[in-house]
Amino acid sequence: MKTLLESLDYVPVQPGFGTSGVRALVTDLTDLEIYCLTMGTLVYFAVNDLLVVDEQSQDPIKIPVACDLRPSSERLTRATMKAIQNCGYQIEYLGTLPTPALTCYALNQGVASFMITGSHIPLDRNGQKANRCDGEVMKSDEQGIVNEVNKVRDMLLNGEADQSFFDQHGMLNADQNSALPVQSNAAEQHYLQRFASVFPTHALVGLRIVFFEYSAVGRDLLPTILRNAGADVICMGRSDEFFPIDTEALSDQHLHELLQLVLEARAKHGKIDVLVSTDGDSDRPLVIAVEEKTDSSICPRFIPGDLLGLLVTDYLKVDSISVPISSNPAIQQYFGNKNIPVRSTRIGSPYVIDAMQKAKSAGNNSIVAWEANGGYLTGSDLPINTGVVDALPTRDAMLPILCLLHASVQKQQSLCEMLDALPAWYGKAGLLDNFPRSDSSRIVEQLTPAHDSTICVVQFEPERVTMRNVDNQIIAQYPAHSAEASSMINAKRVLETVFSKQNGFGLLTQINCLDGLRCYFDNDDIAHIRPSGNAPQLRIYAYSQTQNRADTIVSLGIEEPAGLVRQMANLTKR
Repeated sequence: MKTLLESLDYVPVQPGFGTSGVRALVTDLTDLEIYCLTMGTLVYFAVNDLLVVDEQSQDPIKIPVACDLRPSSERLTRATMKAIQNCGYQIEYLGTLPTPALTCYALNQGVASFMITGSHIPLDRNGQKANRCDGEVMKSDEQGIVNEVNKVRDMLLNGEADQSFFDQHGMLNADQNSALPVQSNAAEQHYLQRFASVFPTHALVGLRIVFFEYSAVGRDLLPTILRNAGADVICMGRSDEFFPIDTEALSDQHLHELLQLVLEARAKHGKIDVLVSTDGDSDRPLVIAVEEKTDSSICPRFIPGDLLGLLVTDYLKVDSISVPISSNPAIQQYFGNKNIPVRSTRIGSPYVIDAMQKAKSAGNNSIVAWEANGGYLTGSDLPINTGVVDALPTRDAMLPILCLLHASVQKQQSLCEMLDALPAWYGKAGLLDNFPRSDSSRIVEQLTPAHDSTICVVQFEPERVTMRNVDNQIIAQYPAHSAEASSMINAKRVLETVFSKQNGFGLLTQINCLDGLRCYFDNDDIAHIRPSGNAPQLRIYAYSQTQNRADTIVSLGIEEPAGLVRQMANLTKR
């Protein structure tokens, strides 16, 4: 008898965890792999008391499941549900729904949940994001989940092929592949009520908003929330075909297309205040302010997610802030002037969630975090207007959009005026597709301290090199010409060869290696390169005192075939 593994007509590839959740090529995400992933995750949750909050309840365990609008998502959802059923649990199918709406509902129910989504990554990829009954899967959970998945996977692959309910392609047999169940709208209603309770029907009266629908999963739900708060919402750009938009690295082509939508809406409806949208699974906001010029022309201003988060946090009046190291330095400067500490973390929601948990343990009362992509997380219940919004420690796109727009109405300021009042730091993000992970890893490994993982910051002075930890405490100081400092002095030379005076950079003064390589120069330029955790891509973030300079740094970085990042890859081969 053949085993299932022997009968497969392909070589199975086990998907791995990315920055947040499991992501892989759709061709590798067979029903078999998704089934194993789901069942292993459920076993891990059950063993570690992470499946349900109230274990004493006599009610059957019902697991909420939702998905985005990617073409492959429905198939992956069916495989996920098959595993849930075979574990003995019931399913609450929530249909196509924003990730934060699923998570918000599941946390309220006190039960684990599953979201099928690839978020913003390329169309040929997809993924699954599981949530524990008390919040997101943390980095400390990942290896335990992988161990359980491996057990399930080994059992199925080594079982007899003719007894398996998977075929030779790794797909569920026809008699096992049942139709999706009737969709529940309970999570949608719960999400609507979440915002209706704190943003009254007059909150956004007077604002005219273009909502860019395209293929975002929240394209029906989110405009309803905005209308419920009193806004005039014009929905445009709906697409029957899925295409991803990365709200953190919006291309000039996308900006041009969105401007055309604004011009079209303006010609038909009159003055437009803002265009909003989200990424594919609607946990990251996209906001473009519309500035009217004196000659009646308009200028669109993309509001980066990190600055959007700054404005939202100022509106919420909190006492604890956590943001990834890739964020705009204006955040540190702005809240530093208000004596509110800002914690820097690695990139990815599990890291900012961990920082929020530490803030709660330290006695902070109003706790928030956000990512450079704008996804906003709340680690405590927060008073808003005359109500209270419950903590939602996962990325959310809707809360920051509502808060930002309501702040504009309250202050009687345009979004552009609010932006112009912030410290003058300008950012730009870009990425290189199909950048081998081996190259990315080599760059980071060769240009960061190899002997001590606690070193986060390397500071260069004329006579010495200072090593600091993540809390900016000094670990060690070495004379610049000492053997101990030699590897980082060599790294400095490599980086200054790439980020050179000829390319407009000053002297390298500091490297932060918390996540990738964030390089600080004495002319106030910042260049940060980081491998993506979700796809073979390399990201570059740039900050400077002018938008033109930030744009230039990114253009120089991702230029093909011999931009700064490619040069760095070549230099580290030697």
